[in-house]
Amino acid sequence: MAPRKYNARDVSFEIEDFLNPGTWVAFRTAQAGSGEGGINTFSKGHEYESTDTTTFGSQGQAETQNMQIGKSLTLEGFRLKDKVTGALDPAMALAEAQAERLGDDSVCGFRFAAPGDTTWEVWQATFQLGDQGGGNNDKVGWSVVVTRSGAATTAVKA
Repeated sequence: MAPRKYNARDVSFEIEDFLNPGTWVAFRTAQAGSGEGGINTFSKGHEYESTDTTTFGSQGQAETQNMQIGKSLTLEGFRLKDKVTGALDPAMALAEAQAERLGDDSVCGFRFAAPGDTTWEVWQATFQLGDQGGGNNDKVGWSVVVTRSGAATTAVKA
């Protein structure tokens, strides 16, 4: 089959429970997690650091090489909270707790996959919370920036 467009709402995202390594918790989207979806937007960012390799032999034409690649993924949507217990959505709660951790503890697992993928792209990553809030007629917004630490790996998607 020829490559086709796919829905952003059908991409799946999971955070590893740092208290129970190997246990993955889905962020609620249209297709993942349980109950009402909270994540409604994501964007994957790419950052490069390059070095100038221009010499006299370059004949006045700039030359450069990429030396470092950085990747991040921003998740945005609605903050989900149980009206009775006050508990946050499990994945959001893990992301918020992870964002408070420092040093070696600030890195934990994150993975994502597009619809039809048979493998997850897996990152060791840090989490930094974005703005939360809203106006008079809004639902409370929520966001987190997940920044890859080291190279990505893959894992079979069950």
